[in-house]
Amino acid sequence: MRDFITALQFLTTIRIVKEEVHSSEEFARSMSYYPLVGLVIGAILAGLAYLANLRLSPLLVGAIILVAEIVISGGLHLDGYMDTMDGIFSGRSRERILEIMKDSRVGAHAVIALGGLFVLKFALLVQLATFQLWTVLLVIPALGRMTMGIGASLFPYARAEGMGKTFANTFSRRKLLVSVAYTAVAAVLLCGWRGLGLWAVAVIWGWLFARFVAGRIGGLTGDVYGALNELTEAVVLLVVVFTV
Repeated sequence: MRDFITALQFLTTIRIVKEEVHSSEEFARSMSYYPLVGLVIGAILAGLAYLANLRLSPLLVGAIILVAEIVISGGLHLDGYMDTMDGIFSGRSRERILEIMKDSRVGAHAVIALGGLFVLKFALLVQLATFQLWTVLLVIPALGRMTMGIGASLFPYARAEGMGKTFANTFSRRKLLVSVAYTAVAAVLLCGWRGLGLWAVAVIWGWLFARFVAGRIGGLTGDVYGALNELTEAVVLLVVVFTV
């Protein structure tokens, strides 16, 4: 329970207990619960979408859900996504890409990538509201956070040090298997066989994107874990809309 609360308060703005100073090892140990935290986020978003759709247009519902997820997550994964896009699209050497990703300043590639992601997710959420597929919203945040574990467990860490390195060293393949398995069960229970298909899409996409980035910089970083989450959510939403 302690590890779940640590994960919940690290990945979201939800506060259950008073903030404590956690070690990198404690944060890394809580990674097994990331998909479960995603289910909590999904439940909030699905409930909000259902209530909003009773009185509002799909356009407003899409905007509300997009903003609500940012508020709930505190923009944590978006920061990693922007840094990753800034580095990967720079076209520079491995060393320079890592420097760009670590730089706190926001570059043009990050702004363009963020704008593109928001436009895409907003349009897809509007379609989701039109079809009233609220159960899909339950599992999408869990699938995104599941792929963070895939990145940490199956790929090396690209830097000599950093908080993400502890995640990579601590999150074993056995823990990944448990995490991936219970996410699959949750997806089937909540969305039926559609959920299993979306789970498979998330696993395949997450591995492919992680492999692509690892091929560019020799491994992954904490920023890439965040990018994995954001891009997986968008890809799964895209598959949902195309298969309705």
